Parts: sequence; structure tokens; C-alpha cells
Amino acid sequence: MLQYYIETREALKRLRTDQDGVVSFEYIIVAVCIVGAVGAVFGGGAGGKIGAALTDGISKITDAFTTALAG
Repeated sequence: MLQYYIETREALKRLRTDQDGVVSFEYIIVAVCIVGAVGAVFGGGAGGKIGAALTDGISKITDAFTTALAG
């Protein structure tokens, strides 16, 4: 049991002094922020403001195309 404690303590000590781990953790935080921002903008599915604008734009293009073909 003491051996595992010592190994764990040494691993944590190395982690504290290892700057690569800090940089990786910062990238993870940035990625989570980006995912959160995209989720906030698009909402659940296409329910966000950008999703509604895209849906509206696609509908207008489809209507205009259909009108042009019929006329």
C-alpha cells in the first residue's frame, strides 16, 4: 500500500512540474468553451437564432427556385 502511495505522489509531483500537461489542459478548456458557444448559438438542433436564419434562408431559396421553374 505504501508503494502505491509513493508512486502516486511521485506521479503527481511530475505532473505539477510538467508544462505539457498544462498546455493540454488549456486546449481542453478552449475546446469545451467552443463547443458550449456553438451549442448556445444553435440551441437544441436548429432552434437557435443562426439555425432559424439558415432554415428561413433555405426556405426562401427553395420557394424562389420552385417559382422560377413554374413560371
